[in-house]
Amino acid sequence: MNNVFVYCEIEGQTVADVSLELLTKGRKLANTLGVQLECICAGSKLDGVEKQVLPFGVDKVHVFDAEGLFPYTSNPHTALVVNLFKQEKPQICLMGATVIGRDLGPRVSSALFSGLTADCTELEIGDFDMNVKNAAGEMEKKHYVNQLYQIRPAFGGNIVATIVNPEHRPQMATVREGVMKKEVLDPNYKGEVIRHDVAKFVPETEYVVKVLDRHIEKAKHNLKGAAIVVAGGYGMGSKEGFDMLFSLAKELHAEVGASRAAVDAGFVDHDRQIGQTGVTVRPKVYIACGISGQIQHIAGMQDAGIIISINSDPNAPINTIADYVINGTVEEVVPKLIKYYKKNSK
Repeated sequence: MNNVFVYCEIEGQTVADVSLELLTKGRKLANTLGVQLECICAGSKLDGVEKQVLPFGVDKVHVFDAEGLFPYTSNPHTALVVNLFKQEKPQICLMGATVIGRDLGPRVSSALFSGLTADCTELEIGDFDMNVKNAAGEMEKKHYVNQLYQIRPAFGGNIVATIVNPEHRPQMATVREGVMKKEVLDPNYKGEVIRHDVAKFVPETEYVVKVLDRHIEKAKHNLKGAAIVVAGGYGMGSKEGFDMLFSLAKELHAEVGASRAAVDAGFVDHDRQIGQTGVTVRPKVYIACGISGQIQHIAGMQDAGIIISINSDPNAPINTIADYVINGTVEEVVPKLIKYYKKNSK
């Protein structure tokens, strides 16, 4: 009752990284609130799945193991989460901002008349004051304690909004992969494992969709795991401008990323977008070329080890978080870098 829950996505028998990241954050939130951390593992052939999640500080693992639960389909998973939440009454539920999370989260929040904040970049616990009408119809200030601050960029990334849901439970939020850090709490952490009778939570009528075939495309690059990222913004000017970045990345053994503005302009494919509506990266070195540095982009790269900004505008917002700033046009600077590394790289 009143605990923190994380819905764990499972591909085959493997818990997704985004879910392990959320377990790490969920553990911290639960500690702040003085409650337990619980998680849901739903799929097929899940023997031993608890070994993947318990090291992240999970106090209770709810396992739903049935053939009809993998691959994921909307109705069965919605039914089991909704019915479990009606029974357990959690105060917080976290899900990955993935294809599955974006489908399941709204269904669960709608069924429970709760709220949901998508694509959060930070989650914190704090108090909140709000003016409400009392029984006499007069406005008075009401103080809410230990609310989940659901923090995310809004209005095209121009502001950072803090959203709270003081009256309804559970407070629900989705978070993209890579936004939170994945950290094992204790490899030998002991928690309770509950293997539920799926039929008590999911009626047979919910199995109305059967997946006949699945096709999973292999990733074209490893942007998330790259040690060095060369990223371009609208200031690159064109697809040809990005060709320079691919050349530089080749010399540095790096991956190429982009800002939303560059993707929207058609300079590069969306799967290379870094930021709130793209990938979150934490490379050792991040080279930003022609990127102004809007909030939504910074949210996806601010934890890089070293940030180098190449920009003709000395007042570009990204320069305020950069460790090194090269003031000049990308057309002038990038070719010199390529020439240097071609000459000096072994």
